[in-house]
Amino acid sequence: MATEIRVPTLGESVSEATIGTWFKKVGDTVNADEPLLELETDKVTIEVPAPASGTLSEIVAKEGETVGLGALLGQIGEGAGAGAAPAAKPAEAAAPAPAAEKPAADAQAASPSAPSSMPPAPAAAKMLAENNVSAEDVDGSGKRGQVLKGDVIAAVNRGLQAPAAPAEQAKAPARGPSNAADAPREERVKMTRLRQTIAKRLKDAQNTAAMLTTYNEVDMKAVMDLRTKYKDVFEKKHGVKLGFMGFFTKAVTHALKELPAVNAEIDGTDLVYKNFCHVGMAVGTDKGLVVPVIRDADQMSIAQIEKELGRLAKAARDGSLSMADMQGGTFTITNGGVYGSLMSSPILNAPQSGILGMHKIQDRPVVVGGQIVIRPMMYLALSYDHRIVDGKEAVTFLVRVKESLEDPERLVLDL
Repeated sequence: MATEIRVPTLGESVSEATIGTWFKKVGDTVNADEPLLELETDKVTIEVPAPASGTLSEIVAKEGETVGLGALLGQIGEGAGAGAAPAAKPAEAAAPAPAAEKPAADAQAASPSAPSSMPPAPAAAKMLAENNVSAEDVDGSGKRGQVLKGDVIAAVNRGLQAPAAPAEQAKAPARGPSNAADAPREERVKMTRLRQTIAKRLKDAQNTAAMLTTYNEVDMKAVMDLRTKYKDVFEKKHGVKLGFMGFFTKAVTHALKELPAVNAEIDGTDLVYKNFCHVGMAVGTDKGLVVPVIRDADQMSIAQIEKELGRLAKAARDGSLSMADMQGGTFTITNGGVYGSLMSSPILNAPQSGILGMHKIQDRPVVVGGQIVIRPMMYLALSYDHRIVDGKEAVTFLVRVKESLEDPERLVLDL
């Protein structure tokens, strides 16, 4: 008896995925819980394990296809790989069944655009009214097709010119034709689902928020001296290396407590203040930028932050981040300094209202006590949503982070 392989639950607000890579081919022997294929969602890449042992008798969804929740991916037959050949004909005879399954999967994938019996979410209803938009004109991505705030934002950003856009796009190519001599040397690669989502979210953030960036610089000597003095005993006691991120995260949480607007977000005509600090850490991976979240970072010690950051960074590199690891962030830190960046203006991680950019530590001449001295300096950049955060609050926030880092004892004493 064949065992079906279906798309598992992908996480909150995720209703479809793209087939990444099949690790097995038809006829291969598989063991229960062995990874069979990779699914790419808007947020993370998920491995789908084998639901039973046997032989992979059929692959229904091919690499690059988009599938909905519960869609049929393939089937596992009984027996070892050697028995795959005799089983081929029965599988062919049963071909109509998978074919019949495919429209169901297509219907599932298309279902979000169908009219929903669910009323729009309260925040979405407000935005619909404010923008004179009908819920019927917006594709809902929530449970049972419910229209969410993000769906309305996306529709408004399109200016609801969608009906005219396809005709215009049909007339004009996506890009100009390549030079005949250059065309053979070009390589066209389809964007991964994660990269498409990154591109859309960053552009949406620019289009929606009134984004502004303020800069400052911090003398890293005190933190570097403290780290040098205690790094060995710290690692021996806590089993993790003492890096800079623990200090920066604590400095940020202290500043967020004093300037709550930087830790808030806009929901329609409401301001939502978060009485907790879930700090996202932007991590570059081979497949793109991901932002795992350190939850309740304000309640953690520097050692606890370093341990959790180490776990999340390893999971990001291994592609094993869970949906829970990626959700709920209230503020983000990004560190371009690890790649050598001296200064940049980070883009907000919507719907958050603030993101801190760290940069390369570089020895520079500065004036201290009337004397020119060489100090390890770092430029800091805070991008913020000016709709909710005023300039005074943004500058004060960055100054508080600077003060904490230049006098790290404040972090230990919670000052």
